[in-house]
Amino acid sequence: MDHTLIQVHNVDAAYQGKVVLNNVSMSIREHDFIGIIGPNGGGKTTLLKVLMGLMKHSAGNIEYTIDRSEIGYLPQGNMVDEKFPITVKEVVASGLGKGLHIRKKPDAGQLQQLDAVLKKVGLYSLAARPIGELSGGELQRTLLARTIVSLPRLLILDEPDTHVDNRFELELYSLLKELNKTMTILLVSHDIGIISPYIKSIACVNRDLHYHDSNEISEELLKVYNCPIEMITHGTVPHRVMKSHNHS
Repeated sequence: MDHTLIQVHNVDAAYQGKVVLNNVSMSIREHDFIGIIGPNGGGKTTLLKVLMGLMKHSAGNIEYTIDRSEIGYLPQGNMVDEKFPITVKEVVASGLGKGLHIRKKPDAGQLQQLDAVLKKVGLYSLAARPIGELSGGELQRTLLARTIVSLPRLLILDEPDTHVDNRFELELYSLLKELNKTMTILLVSHDIGIISPYIKSIACVNRDLHYHDSNEISEELLKVYNCPIEMITHGTVPHRVMKSHNHS
């Protein structure tokens, strides 16, 4: 059985006295691929910050069997200055821990690892391209490569499909499914219909947390979980949209 990397026990978190997470408990096990869903303002990003130690929780406790340096994090949104004169390979290399400001080049082992990651994400042929010349999907792939080049045991992604086209979105999730063979993944998404074929389980966060040990979830189950999100499916699956419902 895969062992537990992080165990969350009855955790509360608040901003300026307002409770955002209430009595949250969950286990994150090795090789999990958990889709985190919920409404805007429901606490999804707060949960990620608490897990990574970027925000203190006000009650409960969290147990770790991994070091926080073994967690890779791709935040929501693009914080890169696309006008900065830097190449794809240089951006990805910065994830190895050798900052560009100290002008140290990766060693032979790191260069091999860097090339392997560039090939894995389909960027090897674009390694010398300036980031200002990339498409939205190529830039997001570059940022993902920077996040995984250090080979984290836990990969946390906050809506990585924001501002990318549908083609790259599907390529991204296929890549994440492949990465899941060697790393645990937590993925925040607004669209359960898109991610459900790729993830293994679902956590609905709307102040409380409800865990569903399957990638199949119905509109009725979302209502039980008090998770008022839109459920849209694509492809051969019938298109469904879930209406909002009142919080209890």
